[in-house]
Amino acid sequence: MAERPISLVIEPPIARLTLTRSHKRNALTRQMIAEMSKAVGSVAAEEAVRLLILSAEGTAFCAGMDLGEMQDRASCPNPEEEWQQDTECYHELLTDLFELSMPTLAVVQGPVLAGGVGLVLACDIALAAESAWFSLPEPKRGITAAVVAPLLLYRVGAGAAHYLLLSGQSVTAGDALRIGLCHKTASPDRLAIRTDELTAAVLESAPSALAITKRHLRECASAGLADQFQRGLTYSADARRTPDAREGLAAFLEHRRPAWSPRAD
Repeated sequence: MAERPISLVIEPPIARLTLTRSHKRNALTRQMIAEMSKAVGSVAAEEAVRLLILSAEGTAFCAGMDLGEMQDRASCPNPEEEWQQDTECYHELLTDLFELSMPTLAVVQGPVLAGGVGLVLACDIALAAESAWFSLPEPKRGITAAVVAPLLLYRVGAGAAHYLLLSGQSVTAGDALRIGLCHKTASPDRLAIRTDELTAAVLESAPSALAITKRHLRECASAGLADQFQRGLTYSADARRTPDAREGLAAFLEHRRPAWSPRAD
């Protein structure tokens, strides 16, 4: 039976988009990203839907991009074009999720890394289990989080973004709450209860008022975000073309320390 990496259940006024590739820690493949984009489009077309809830099955919310698939691209005749396509598909998904007219709620039940953090940042509200943690380790793999970076700056500000992107250190749900990476935390056994409470709170408001509020917030707080997103595509592609990108991915998959090239200014 073919793998079904996501599940979409639309029961107005709520749509539930769930990552179901739990045996791979919900790592994002090109197929998975494409299916998520299609799902977001389906939700956008449903006028009766007033809230999208993004969640995941298993112990991890999302381990980021599937590095095995990314490494396989290196053996293609045109790896740069393939990596560029992957980046563009992911960029499109984040943009579509961020620009949905209805509120979006990310429910983070476990660790979330790299591209998975981008999914959370693209949502309006993030609820995390107290046992969850967040990490942006891309430079440790020889690549960058350039597509995620604009949303990270938008949500948490430059200081926290510098720490997360340059140190590669993971942060607990409590620290994520403190810097604005998530908005609420709950013990794992109460995560469903807190989800229901936030859902009820959102649904108390008028759909038209929420849509106008979202549009206004984007216009006020994210001036230039589209341009930053576009530049992120370029930086991400540049990083993936380097010898360090190939070495970092290979070292991670081979469970060894990478041998980095000398720094190039």
